[in-house]
Amino acid sequence: MTRRFAFVRRLARDRRATAFMEFALAAPLFLLLALGGIDYCWQLYGQQVLQGAVNKAARSSTLEGYINDPSSLDAEVRARVRNVFKDAQVNFSRKSYESFTEVGKPEPFTDKNANNSYDSGECFEDMNANGAWDADRGSTGNGGADDVVVYIASMKYDRILPVWRMLGQPQQKTLVSTTVLRNQPFNANTVSSKVICT
Repeated sequence: MTRRFAFVRRLARDRRATAFMEFALAAPLFLLLALGGIDYCWQLYGQQVLQGAVNKAARSSTLEGYINDPSSLDAEVRARVRNVFKDAQVNFSRKSYESFTEVGKPEPFTDKNANNSYDSGECFEDMNANGAWDADRGSTGNGGADDVVVYIASMKYDRILPVWRMLGQPQQKTLVSTTVLRNQPFNANTVSSKVICT
């Protein structure tokens, strides 16, 4: 019995492997924090690359020369993003409105039963001329003269560090950038709405 106590006392006083044990306990946490910080900074950088490309394209798209060729602006944004994120999938959408106050608003309708929501059979003003009531009155596309355009670009890329696996997150990350702009008054605006009752 005394031999066991002597062995335990001798083991408790031995400091030769202390640094190794401390490193073994602290290293995984330190590695996770370091990789997580790098991954987060890479995402921030990606967001800035995307936002910068979208802002430049937005300034260009307000000019008359690009109104009929939005795909060339999309190609510019895609090229700028892929300079840094080579295999990123970049997608775009545009919605146009007659004024800034209309952005994201539903089409006006006559609320017959006063329930504050559109029901089939109620009259509505078809602002985007698609023949159906919409919760967002914006028209798809670049719009016309003097229209307000919401330009959205999304970028999907594979994360390069394995921290996503350690944290139980997906490998692909999607970043979104949005800007709102107004087209130049280069032409007469031809948008017209009509009231539809079904």
